[in-house]
Amino acid sequence: MKKTQASILVIDDQEDILFSAKMLLKKHFETIYTLSNPKNVIQLLAENEIDLVLLDMNYRIGFEDGKEGMYLLKEIKKLVPNTVVILMTAFGKVETAVESLKLGAFDYILKPWDNDKMLETIKKGIQERRKVVSKEVKNENVTSYFIGQSKSIEKAYALAQKVAKTDANVLILGENGTGKYVMANYIHQNSERKNEVFIPVDLGSLNENIFESELFGYAKGAFTDAKTDTIGKFEAAQNGTIFLDEIGNVPLHLQSKLLQVIQTKMVTRLGETKQRPLNVRIITATNMNLKEEVQQKNFREDLYYRINTMEIVLPALRERKEDKVPLAQFLLEKMIAKYERNEIVFDEKALEQIEKHAWHGNIREMENRIERAVILCENNMIKIADLDLENITTFDENTDDFQLSDIEKVAIEKVLVKNEFNISKSAEELGLSRASLYRRMEKYDIDNK
Repeated sequence: MKKTQASILVIDDQEDILFSAKMLLKKHFETIYTLSNPKNVIQLLAENEIDLVLLDMNYRIGFEDGKEGMYLLKEIKKLVPNTVVILMTAFGKVETAVESLKLGAFDYILKPWDNDKMLETIKKGIQERRKVVSKEVKNENVTSYFIGQSKSIEKAYALAQKVAKTDANVLILGENGTGKYVMANYIHQNSERKNEVFIPVDLGSLNENIFESELFGYAKGAFTDAKTDTIGKFEAAQNGTIFLDEIGNVPLHLQSKLLQVIQTKMVTRLGETKQRPLNVRIITATNMNLKEEVQQKNFREDLYYRINTMEIVLPALRERKEDKVPLAQFLLEKMIAKYERNEIVFDEKALEQIEKHAWHGNIREMENRIERAVILCENNMIKIADLDLENITTFDENTDDFQLSDIEKVAIEKVLVKNEFNISKSAEELGLSRASLYRRMEKYDIDNK
């Protein structure tokens, strides 16, 4: 029997399950990897081309809520978005597995598995992987970067083009949703490191307790659950680019540790004294005014100057009026390709509202609204109701009698009320992380009712 040309990674903390899966799969697929320690997944994915991951949802005795599996799913999809992930779960945890489908899992398999059903699901996953890769090549013009015609964004990308050819540290500034991740990736793709890995890290979501282990790695025995030597995100990015998003949220007492690694290009794993050399491009980003944070002693001045060899400022979408409609058309093409829909167009009134809308959540909000519209629209025509913008206050952009903070406060309050103060839904709609939304609620004295 001819084997399918595919590489599969099986992650489970039980060696007997790994053995059984490998024995079954190696008869049908070319390359099989197994991993008992999920903390090593980033390193393995960075070093190997993996088509499909079979991922167990629980790794600690007594913990069966699936949170570890969900976290790993997010990390995998962030690092290698086109890799197909199939979850493995016990019969009683189907509800959690179904929830994971919303986070990008392709499907789930029940333990103990039926061999034929498992193989069928994996083959469908491999087909999906091939389809996505093929579609990306076919629609290269759709997945390319949208720059726009406004002077401010042209200036930002012109600067990015110049700095991309160097190894200078870059700080990207801009509100949430203005495209800081896209800009960082653009710099990487136009650099000499474009064929190496691009590792994004959301520093705002990292708990202080795992900050060092996640970024710098750890040695076996460094703490209770440290069962093997594990690399951190910096080492995973070796020879490539590491993107440290929301760097302004790093607590002051941890900034010195980050500064040392950035300054020396050496990393020491938690529980070790050995320094390991790094060859990485460092790009950082924040929505904060770091100069003010330095003045207020919330951010180290030496770290600020270390990450800020070159500064690129991304304008808010409300400052790019001439780009709104072209950007909407670009995002629509993206969504048409994603959902394999027939040609869809905006009606004139929808385009008028897109141009008038303030877009407090910037590009991320627009992408969210257009994706929703593509899913809901009928007769291949996107109308105003499909965009669901009526309940969000639109400010007159030609007047100066309001403060930016007032706009943000009103927008946050309206979205919170609309979603009955569901923080997760509201954060997603606003284009913020949960932590960022909580900080703004505290800043504007908005009660979590």
